[in-house]
Amino acid sequence: MSLLERIYFFHEELKNNRFPNAKNLVEQFEVSPATARRDIAYLRDRLLAPLAFSSQKNGFFYTEENFGLPFENSPKITFLLGMLNKLAEEAGLGGLAEVKELEKRLASLIFPEYHKIIDAVHCEWVEVEDVQSHIFETIVEAIVKDRLLNITYRSAEGKQTDRKVEPNRLINYQGRWYLMAFCSLRNETRVFHIARISASSISDEKVLKPHEPHPDYLEQSFGIFAGDIQYYATIHFSSTAAELIQHQYWHRDQNITVVKDGILLTLPVSDDREILMKVLQYGARAKVIKPDSLRLRVENEIEQMQNLYI
Repeated sequence: MSLLERIYFFHEELKNNRFPNAKNLVEQFEVSPATARRDIAYLRDRLLAPLAFSSQKNGFFYTEENFGLPFENSPKITFLLGMLNKLAEEAGLGGLAEVKELEKRLASLIFPEYHKIIDAVHCEWVEVEDVQSHIFETIVEAIVKDRLLNITYRSAEGKQTDRKVEPNRLINYQGRWYLMAFCSLRNETRVFHIARISASSISDEKVLKPHEPHPDYLEQSFGIFAGDIQYYATIHFSSTAAELIQHQYWHRDQNITVVKDGILLTLPVSDDREILMKVLQYGARAKVIKPDSLRLRVENEIEQMQNLYI
């Protein structure tokens, strides 16, 4: 049993006016008398409990009413901590030693009810990618220490390059981890898919003059492919797709208009790739209204898909 579990037990005994003493801790948790005395001293000196000893009752009592311990009777806080643990697992970080250590510490810090929350909460993200822990840890260390980062990066087309980057933001998007960084090779801010980083190391060079991206860099257009707005797309959704999307948040500047046979969603786009995948996801229940360039890309993709089944 952990120290705080013993503390909570002792606290409950005090609240119920049972006048507990060191002997109660020894009998309940099979600890030594010295450990029991240290627990009581911890409650009094570190947690500032208003303890006093009654010679008549041969036990301790509180001199003030309504004294509470950290997280006592706080299921919402316990739930939040449990959710953070689950989200770390679903974000692909469950294998990191730091996450496992945090869970261990939380389990001992709070009380047994923590594990009840862990067991009761289920989070599931589709297409979650696990990260290589040593690469992720190197990136985090570079950010904390304000150091440049050396990476070997493979593009979506398979081309490999060695780069020196200035890490700026860690991003989790749709279950995938990305690094936003200023790239010295391209001399601009880029977003790197961490799963495509095959090697990383911290440079000896400090970040002296950070290249801070525009505050709206990641939010000015739809999707993870950040950049300047190229156009505004309008998509017509019908049937069950309309029912779903009218309650969803795709972008801060989106506009949804209810029409007779569904909805019209308009939003800013920087890159065709992700919006193309989203349109195809809803099949015949999604139709691009504008721009014509996006309509043409969807038509070409559908034609190529159709050719696969001829």
